[in-house]
Amino acid sequence: MIAWIEANSLLAAGAVLVLLGVVWLLMRRKRPRERREYRDVLSEGTGPAQRNRALIDAPPAAAITLPVPDPAPAAATGDDLTRIKGLGPKLARLLTGLGITHYAQIAAWTEADLAAVDAQLGAFAGRPTADAWIEQARLLAAGDIAAYEAQFGKL
Repeated sequence: MIAWIEANSLLAAGAVLVLLGVVWLLMRRKRPRERREYRDVLSEGTGPAQRNRALIDAPPAAAITLPVPDPAPAAATGDDLTRIKGLGPKLARLLTGLGITHYAQIAAWTEADLAAVDAQLGAFAGRPTADAWIEQARLLAAGDIAAYEAQFGKL
């Protein structure tokens, strides 16, 4: 008999929970939804409308102008120093800032010149010697592409 009472109380509790769930769902459905009100943009007055019209009718020259990127370091004057193996765009800009824009300038470097330039390369110090810039520049300045590719690889 005790088992029967426990079973009935569990059924009653379950029925109450189901009934509460149904009531909750029904109450939720009957709740009116909030209505959003949209303001009429055209009735705001002439001030904002005139401002918007002025922005729309503004000539394109009044738009934001983007800065013109700097040309490639060797494109305007000088040689393309990035053709030298181990000399990338950052180093080319750095060398251009030092006034070095031609293969012939690098090809004519002495040990003292090499040391002076190397001291100004910062994190790239040692690259001219390690990558044999002087030998590469001599071949590129002479226009001897075949000898360059034979010694340093394809351009």
